[in-house]
Amino acid sequence: MSLLSTGNTAWVLISTIMVLMMSIPGLAFFYGGLSKRKNVLNTMFLSLIAFAVVSVIWIVFGYQSSFSTNSFMGIIGIPTGFMMEAISLDHLTGSIPTLVFAAFQLTFAALTAALVSGSVVGRMKTGPWIVFTLLWSALVYIPLVHWIWGGGWLMGLGALDFAGGVAVEVNSGFSALALALVLGKRKDASLIPHNLGYSILGAGFLWFGWMGFNGGSALAANGLAGSAILVSNTAAAVALITWVILDIIKIGKPTVLGAITGAVAGLVAVTPASGFISLGGSIPLGIGASLISYFAIYYLKEKFGYDDALDVFGVHGLAGVWGLIATGLFASPAINGIAGLFYGNPGQLTIQIISVIVPAAYAFIVSFVLAKVLDKTMGLRVEDKVEVGGLDSHLHKESGYRL
Repeated sequence: MSLLSTGNTAWVLISTIMVLMMSIPGLAFFYGGLSKRKNVLNTMFLSLIAFAVVSVIWIVFGYQSSFSTNSFMGIIGIPTGFMMEAISLDHLTGSIPTLVFAAFQLTFAALTAALVSGSVVGRMKTGPWIVFTLLWSALVYIPLVHWIWGGGWLMGLGALDFAGGVAVEVNSGFSALALALVLGKRKDASLIPHNLGYSILGAGFLWFGWMGFNGGSALAANGLAGSAILVSNTAAAVALITWVILDIIKIGKPTVLGAITGAVAGLVAVTPASGFISLGGSIPLGIGASLISYFAIYYLKEKFGYDDALDVFGVHGLAGVWGLIATGLFASPAINGIAGLFYGNPGQLTIQIISVIVPAAYAFIVSFVLAKVLDKTMGLRVEDKVEVGGLDSHLHKESGYRL
């Protein structure tokens, strides 16, 4: 019989607040600083409204569906109730109250939706974004959580994902790519950040919150949580340094934008691996994260011409892919009792590859179909004069800067 641990409960409550800060204000500042001045408020609003919409969905039926014990073939969780009314204050998940676990998972769900918004800034209507967020949460995010954490088929297969490589990173990246492809290119796709100071502040909140994101996923105040925090910070630091070196090689000087992008890529990649790898594994993982995301942003994006405005696919999608695969390479039995390829278990790598391919395809296809349907019925894109003049003044009648 499980017993309540006040220490574990306190740690997960703190981690919940830390993850909330990743979205508000972290992601809002990070994305807002990278956008053009005429769109900074709209960019921040997309994150804010996504977080709010998903927060409500999660309470109404999201948690009950994601972590339902009733499942259709391990694919869809069938909720046994709504509004969490069946969950009492003293009901436990492990050694923490289930309501605390549900709140922790709520921040993951809301953050993931906010991440997707980075691909559409500067050209998407508010109404269709809200409807997309609602439908996408129900049809994409919630099923993927059930697959990997809620007793679904990927969990049964033995896929390793400590803190969100499948449902958060790969999901947001491939969903963002689908949405960007349906929307098409911006009129002005040049990268002119509004305020890199905002983005540095946002990156700082993201880095801070990610320690709760990954460390809190241990669901206990223990050595595993400490290990997850250490490997996460190390991967971020190594990825930042790697990106700076790549910038020096490519353009002859380091860039602040490159440094914070590298840090985020490292944090993305270590997310699924953080509870399974040692500090030694975090170093090649961080290097690989920057190499892959750098290639995606500066070569892949240019070659294929998709307009993923703030590189959600290049950073979250592909670094997330690398993180899941790297988990199958570097998982150490000394950390969580499970071995990867380099510790004598090649089968784990095969499972991790499956955990990449199927969720990525599912997220992309369903998101693409949703975007197409909404484009035909509501129209996704703002009018040309609104896009050129700026979404802040046209959609919100507000300005995020002084003239």
